[in-house]
Amino acid sequence: MSPSFAKLRRFRFNLPQRIAAGLLLVFLGQGFWLTSHQTLTERDYQYARCGREMWERPSPLTGYFTSCGNIHDGVLAYRVAGLPLTLNVAWERLADNFRKPEDKVMQTLDVTASTWELRHQLTHILLLLRLPFLAAGVALGGALWWVTRRLFGNLGGYTALALYVFSPAILRASISPNPEILTALGFFGGLYTCIGVAHAMQGPRRKWRPRIVLLAMCFALVAASHIAALPVLVALGFVLMLWIAEGRRSQVLPVLLTATVGAFVLLFACYGFSADAFSYFFRSDAAQLGLSLQPARHFFSTLSNAGITIASAAALLLYLGLRKTLYFGNTAPLLTTLLLIFLITAAVPGNPLLWTLPFLLAFIGGVFADAYETPRGKLALAAGGAIVLLQAIFCVLSLPGLL
Repeated sequence: MSPSFAKLRRFRFNLPQRIAAGLLLVFLGQGFWLTSHQTLTERDYQYARCGREMWERPSPLTGYFTSCGNIHDGVLAYRVAGLPLTLNVAWERLADNFRKPEDKVMQTLDVTASTWELRHQLTHILLLLRLPFLAAGVALGGALWWVTRRLFGNLGGYTALALYVFSPAILRASISPNPEILTALGFFGGLYTCIGVAHAMQGPRRKWRPRIVLLAMCFALVAASHIAALPVLVALGFVLMLWIAEGRRSQVLPVLLTATVGAFVLLFACYGFSADAFSYFFRSDAAQLGLSLQPARHFFSTLSNAGITIASAAALLLYLGLRKTLYFGNTAPLLTTLLLIFLITAAVPGNPLLWTLPFLLAFIGGVFADAYETPRGKLALAAGGAIVLLQAIFCVLSLPGLL
């Protein structure tokens, strides 16, 4: 049996995977429900126009990357928003060759027709714009479950994923064109890939390479979504890798530099290998960060986040009160949460609190999993289930059209 076929055979879709898939389907259902109650906005058309230009006709104006100007931050969000529309337009033009003249969809439109002009021919523009971001939300939920289940077991993974699925902030970021959910996915994946690389460095070098490639892709995802998040991610990854990679600490910096260089090559590709557009990325001030208590205060005081607020307070008390919770698996997401939760982007619109949420939920899942294994585990499990149920009720009731 070949090694790749053996790896394929090791994949199982047993009860834990089915439960996680069911929760992610609930997340998708909420996303589609929210999308069905939305209308196209000026922001949607901006993302559609700029994104389509990047794929179909870059640099229409001399000195500019698109007619939207030189996009110095969040270029990936425009690309992923425009890609489904570009593919759909290309499909309709191809299909018109096999349709009767009176049935042609694109026959009356110029080849460079805008998304606004196509709104009657392509009635599903709103959904197409949101599908990539909803897919990113599902991928982030899957990554959260995979990490927390490996670290804390099934119950810890279920707790973190259930709170994620019923998080209004995550849902809102997943049903509109924006760079935040992409940044959150890249940051979470990047930090835990740093940890994975550090563990792999204890073994043969051939096991490092695929993880370093994955790390470069995560760094690129973050850089192309919010450049301000990349130095924070690299610095955090550096600290955690030094913590883990005993005996190989001298190799940590070269590994991170290699991944960062690879990330900037991929970022250059996002700008269509246009040196002028890419240079503006370095001339902007998009990487400025500041500190504020307001985002955290607003999040934890919002009624629809009541379950997550209670879970966060309970997890912190348990972490400080139970000795068995004091280990790397719980401490790493806690320290990351404490660092990110007070950050704000000073030069461009951004929501670092959203980047924080997966780490906060991982911390909650880890501490609750430890509490489930105490002599009063059944009581802790009942309390954890009640908190998740409370969060689910408030989240569902906040959906439009239910009240």
